[in-house]
Amino acid sequence: MVLVMVFGVALLVAVLFSGLAARTVLSTSLLFLAGGALVSDGFLGLIHITPDSGIVSVTADLALFAVLFTDGMHVSLPKLRANWRNPARALGLGMPLAFVFMGLVTHYLVGLDWTTSFLVGAVLAPTDPVFASAIVGRAEVPAKLRQLLNVESGVNDGLALPVVLLLIAAAGPTAGTAEAEPGKIALELLLGLVLGIALPLVVNGLVRFRLLGAEPKLQPLLPLATGVLLYAACHLTHANPYLAAFSAGAALAHTSPEAKASFEPLGEALAELAKFAALLVFGALLTPRLFGDLSLGGYVAVVLAIVLIRPASLLLSLLGTRISRKEKLVAAWFGPKGFASVVYGLLVLQSGIPQGERAFTLIAVCIAFSIIAHSSTDVPIARVFDVEDLAGIPAEDDGRGDVSGRTKDLQPLGGTGGS
Repeated sequence: MVLVMVFGVALLVAVLFSGLAARTVLSTSLLFLAGGALVSDGFLGLIHITPDSGIVSVTADLALFAVLFTDGMHVSLPKLRANWRNPARALGLGMPLAFVFMGLVTHYLVGLDWTTSFLVGAVLAPTDPVFASAIVGRAEVPAKLRQLLNVESGVNDGLALPVVLLLIAAAGPTAGTAEAEPGKIALELLLGLVLGIALPLVVNGLVRFRLLGAEPKLQPLLPLATGVLLYAACHLTHANPYLAAFSAGAALAHTSPEAKASFEPLGEALAELAKFAALLVFGALLTPRLFGDLSLGGYVAVVLAIVLIRPASLLLSLLGTRISRKEKLVAAWFGPKGFASVVYGLLVLQSGIPQGERAFTLIAVCIAFSIIAHSSTDVPIARVFDVEDLAGIPAEDDGRGDVSGRTKDLQPLGGTGGS
């Protein structure tokens, strides 16, 4: 119950300061992260959470599923078909480059063996725009840039998972187990994609029956029920829940725009709550001991991962594209490490591989630094695109017409956002 009280206090403070956060480098995500650290064993000792606590993996898993589900709803399939090259470059070239570069840096600076080093690279390769809401959630920001970041982050979680599982199997005593067989992993990915597309189609078909249909006040619960069923089905069948969530959101928005419109306010709020809960729990793991366990080489690797590896990898992947230099630089910077990396980092820690604890320490510190860096710079960089109404208050009429005002950190991710 202490954890519930802490969450309630943190939520109240976040809401009260959200207007200020929308105009400054202050971030509500950072408030939850710091709040979790403050009440943990490392400081006040009000809550006792360890990396192997069930609540850690459950909250991170739910948060990632929720944000990917709402994220998928903001992917326009017609626009994606017309502009698929940039996301494809980011996923097919930028992500593998970041994976390889991070593996090399980890091996030479941290001293982990090659397999575990590349495992760290795979865990930190996925990106998450939830910490760059003022970029991906603003209509004023160029559509190509928003779509690039949105699609990249929505798909790369599922692409990284099989690599993570295979490297975990190769790194320790779990090698050769059926859980990490390539065929099994491919089947889980395919099943996740199939479930994610099929379930919304089935639900949409049921709604069209003459005797069925939801009354207006219950309509937002239809996509919610679809998401709950999908989450349970994925875990019962061992399908990939993250690829399923993203594809289900996209399928639902494409087949039933009215369902998307009715669910959007509720979905955004639920995704924000799940995100905040996961940040609070993850923050509780960030004790002084954790930061003290990381070597100097580890800190150098963390800095390189954020300021060099991700930017260089994406810029190389976008060479020759028609995106402006300003947009390329923004896309290159906003490669935050998010909930996928938290979930996969926990898999590494719980796998029992010889260097798992050292790898998790590096991963956790990198995620924490990334959250601080990216959630604190989205607003200043959004100003470059003349985004002025970040406080949730519509800008004064200056002859440019209506300007919507959604709040940073309380707006949806990826069109949904929330840093």
